[in-house]
Amino acid sequence: MRQIPGQAGGILSYFTRHPTVANLLLVILLAAGLLAAPNMRAQFFPDVIDDDVSVSVRWDGAGPEDVDSGIVQVLEPTLLAVEGVVNSESRSTEGSASIDLEFEPGYDMMKAVDDVEAAVDSISELPEEADDPVIRSGGWRDRVTDVVITGPVAVAQLGRFADEFVVRLFAEGVTQTTIRGLAAPQVIVEVPSRNLIAFDVTMQEIATAIAGEVDASPAGDVTGANARVRTGIEKRSAEDISAIVLRSDRDGTKLTVGDVANVRREGIDRERTYFVGDDPAISVRVDRSAQGDAIEIQHTVEDVAREFQAALPEGTRVDLIRTRAEAITGRLNILLDNGATGLLLVVVLLFLFLNARTAIWVAAGIPTAMLAALALMYVSGLTLNMISLFALIITLGIVVDDAIVVGEHADHMSRHGLTPVEASETAAKRMALPVFSSTLTTVIAFFGLTIIGGRFGDMISDIPFTVIVVLIASLVECFLILPNHMSHAIAASQKAHWYDLPSRMVNRGFRWVRERLFRPFMAGVITARYVVLAGAVVALASQAALFIEGDVQWRFFNGPERSSVTGNFAMVPGATRADTIAQMRRLQETTEALGREYEERYGRNPLDYVIAEIGGNAGRGLSGTESKDADQLGAISIELIDADLRPYSSFAFVGELQERAERHPMVETISFRGWRSGPGGRCARRAVLRRHRRYAQGRCRGP
Repeated sequence: MRQIPGQAGGILSYFTRHPTVANLLLVILLAAGLLAAPNMRAQFFPDVIDDDVSVSVRWDGAGPEDVDSGIVQVLEPTLLAVEGVVNSESRSTEGSASIDLEFEPGYDMMKAVDDVEAAVDSISELPEEADDPVIRSGGWRDRVTDVVITGPVAVAQLGRFADEFVVRLFAEGVTQTTIRGLAAPQVIVEVPSRNLIAFDVTMQEIATAIAGEVDASPAGDVTGANARVRTGIEKRSAEDISAIVLRSDRDGTKLTVGDVANVRREGIDRERTYFVGDDPAISVRVDRSAQGDAIEIQHTVEDVAREFQAALPEGTRVDLIRTRAEAITGRLNILLDNGATGLLLVVVLLFLFLNARTAIWVAAGIPTAMLAALALMYVSGLTLNMISLFALIITLGIVVDDAIVVGEHADHMSRHGLTPVEASETAAKRMALPVFSSTLTTVIAFFGLTIIGGRFGDMISDIPFTVIVVLIASLVECFLILPNHMSHAIAASQKAHWYDLPSRMVNRGFRWVRERLFRPFMAGVITARYVVLAGAVVALASQAALFIEGDVQWRFFNGPERSSVTGNFAMVPGATRADTIAQMRRLQETTEALGREYEERYGRNPLDYVIAEIGGNAGRGLSGTESKDADQLGAISIELIDADLRPYSSFAFVGELQERAERHPMVETISFRGWRSGPGGRCARRAVLRRHRRYAQGRCRGP
């Protein structure tokens, strides 16, 4: 029986000598990647399961010490006994308590919530004045963009615009939206104590009378008519509630709620309100669903906003801010640009040192390995996010290393008398062990990242997996596909071609440098080896000194520059809503003035969008404001232009803004903060250090 050539040489010889098998594998890898890439979801961060359950209790009027002794110390021992709990953090503040429970990774959170509810229900020693405990399970929300609807119209009208906009988004499949800046109007009934005594009524009687009149009561179904009968008339306005009868005397006179109490309607502007300049605004936050694609959702929101804008009155506009999909698209563009640049540089350099055909086939390893890696990522359920894209970018310079080694050695062996097939086969066999060993060390180094636990470990787990699959794909392309193509490239390069002239000239010069310069230099290094070793030690010591002196600082996670800046402020007790609005206007004016000054200084205004709010703080709020009235809190959120378009950081802008911020006589504190990406903030570290410790006045809002 005739032996198939190369069969005795194993799998490397088989793929080298059989072009059909090698090309079929190449087509499979490319096709799998091309099919997987359009179907991969794009998002900002990987999906991270939040294994937390929080229990919060309101106790109005109670101090932090009373809350800690009456609620936290009663609830916490029972909650710590719940199955699966591995960590807890309690917080007691004026009027409220919260306990955060962390469960084992991968624990069934539905069962965890049920167990926590059962544990809370078994406790009967909570103060009677405290509200019922509220249990919330952990979850994630991945923001896509914020939509701001603003204009010179009433807030109520903006609210109707926001409702219609959300309905249109829902019709297009965008279901995760949150409207902010709009609160339903409320009717306030204030009863002076002297009136309770003068009219001989109680607050319970008033509350009962109002509760019986505000809603109509269902009276049953109308058979066959698909309708329901309701009795009574809903009384919701201030005038209707004032006319509710509390008591009818024998002489025919009636005592109404309006006779006893002051009834007024508080409008929408009494709650959190947003402003863009002088105009009110409504914010609609758009999040992606668990299976949503951030870039696709972004395009949908843009299309709906464009159509909706055409129907709005003059002066009213729809603005999109904090578009995370742009960051994802930018990272994808970086990947494509770096890939194209790297591919071009590899081709040029290999074209100079090797022949043109060898350079092309070696460079082909970049798209082949990347597409194969995308296919494996898709099968494994990974997505295109900021973490996995970072991993793909850092592997661009690695994937061609193996191919360069094998391709150059095959070319070298062909110049020593071996046939093209033998040269390619020998190069694959000789380089298999060293290349596999070097790749294995890189795989082991990145595989160590998988042992990092917790939420941070879950977030960066895409990095080791992505790097490992790219390296594996590179090995497959290098030893199973490239040798066959190299055999054809070497065979074609045995004749002198005009396009190989640069390679021949560079190699001639390279040999001259190697023989005349490099060899004598290395001989001198070996002769003066002790001097060279001493110089290396001195260089190492100089770098260690930089670290010891603190010139090179250690930072666990250095967040990248961000373009979002927030300024929160709180007014002193007794300040009115008008005072808060006045402070907000001062911050707006200062911000706009500083933006114009930066434009004169650097040639471009750094302000991309500015939105202010009254009724709360933006982002991570100020500590110690839990007991303040909402009207005494405010904030300004600033979106700066992209960091690549300005020669200064957001922190430099924040520092100058903090110095120039004008303070209202009734303001208590003003704090600006530039947002940073990534875990490990100052407040988070403090929360970790104080974990398992109860503290009365918490200064952080959680880790």
